Amino acid sequence: MTLNSDDERISYLCRNDAKLATMIALIGELTFNVRSSHFESLVLSIVGQQLSVKAAATINNRVRSLVSSITPEEIDRVDPETLRTAGLSSAKINYIKDLSAKLLHQEIDLTLLPQLEDREVIEMLTKVKGIGQWTAEMFLIFSLGRMNVLSLGDVGLVRGARWLYSAEHKKDGNPLAQHAQKWSPYCSVASLYLWEAVNRGYVDSGKTVEELVSG
Repeated sequence: MTLNSDDERISYLCRNDAKLATMIALIGELTFNVRSSHFESLVLSIVGQQLSVKAAATINNRVRSLVSSITPEEIDRVDPETLRTAGLSSAKINYIKDLSAKLLHQEIDLTLLPQLEDREVIEMLTKVKGIGQWTAEMFLIFSLGRMNVLSLGDVGLVRGARWLYSAEHKKDGNPLAQHAQKWSPYCSVASLYLWEAVNRGYVDSGKTVEELVSG
């Protein structure tokens, strides 16, 4: 999925939020990939918990090298000590093993998730060890392609929003909650652009979005 100025979702956000519109203009076109394997998406989200994007990518690649594909059967087959060599903590090994076991024993059915409301998806997924609110929200965005998800506790999003609205908010507030109404029903799209601002170093540049745009 490609997001650009011709997309109605982008037009809507820009009409409703001038600051966000300036940041979108700075970043430009953005490609959004939805993961096709629900199980793999959950495993990679668990692996990436509390890690930087770079560190998570490194460990994810190591995990991929240990199996022919990331499936419940393959993860169940791999010895915990082998997974540890990829850089996984004992807790994360237990989490992905528990997820694999629940799927193999048909305790949960990931094929049902696309038919459920966001709230129902979160309720189902958070029954699995190691899957909390944040991981379930990431699944909604990156696996189900849901367009109106806003992870209020995501550190990167909070940092991005504080930078974007620096002149308008105190440090002790959560700017995400303050702007969610303007972004709905495309909070996920706004989130993608805020994450990209963090990834490109804009948030830590010491400059406002207006200064970056003006060069």
